[in-house]
Amino acid sequence: MTKTFSSARALTIAMLIATGAAGAQSASTGAKKSAGATKSTATKSAAAPATFDKSLLNPAALNATAPAEYDVKFTTTKGDIVIHVTREWSPNGADRFYNLVRHHFYDNTAFFRNIKGFMVQFGMSAYPEVNKVWMHADIKDDAIGKQSNKPGYVTFAKTSAPNSRSTQIFINHGNNAGLDSQGFTPFGVVTTGLDVVEQLYDGGGQVEADQDQIRNNGKKYLDAAFPKLDWIKTGVVVGAPAATPAKSGTGSKSSGAKKGTGAKASTGAKQ
Repeated sequence: MTKTFSSARALTIAMLIATGAAGAQSASTGAKKSAGATKSTATKSAAAPATFDKSLLNPAALNATAPAEYDVKFTTTKGDIVIHVTREWSPNGADRFYNLVRHHFYDNTAFFRNIKGFMVQFGMSAYPEVNKVWMHADIKDDAIGKQSNKPGYVTFAKTSAPNSRSTQIFINHGNNAGLDSQGFTPFGVVTTGLDVVEQLYDGGGQVEADQDQIRNNGKKYLDAAFPKLDWIKTGVVVGAPAATPAKSGTGSKSSGAKKGTGAKASTGAKQ
């Protein structure tokens, strides 16, 4: 399923928003081989992907209320990006983003959709088991009108259905005010690293990985099919007071359809 944006501009895009020897001949040669094997094993182990925070397998439990304002720093393959979040603009979106970052959902995730002049999208886990449990862990829509989808503003992708925001996010390259009335409510803005955002790999103007493939195969698919994509190495909350625990039941809401936004968002693409 895909989350995308449904704007006049998005309509022109198919999907918008939602990579042996025979043996030792001497004791000395044997020792060399043994050392080589050890080094090879160590390198392989170091290159293995890190495991994810197991609390991500229980979306309903990640429901803390975010601070009124906070910053998130993403360290990417192109440089650092800092997003300043204002909860008043989009309370449900700000809370969801806060909980996802705190539990490292966005670590090791790719900027899998990038359309020059429009937006760049990310927010699908490198781990299929994590994608599976968040697929329908949607949040309620926020009231529109607090902010607009201007360049550098950050918004959740969604499908054409109401209350269909989950984990996918996009950063606006251009002025996409046409998305405002469709439920795409910005919750933050890039304050550092907008130049980094503009340098993210876009395949020469547009790149878009298959969201179903990402959901089912994660990083393995992206590494093989889109080896040039840029990635988020780590994401952390910085400069914010402790969160307030939310009442039970606040946070995620299951939604039937998750197609329509680009794959997962109607203007962004949410699959």
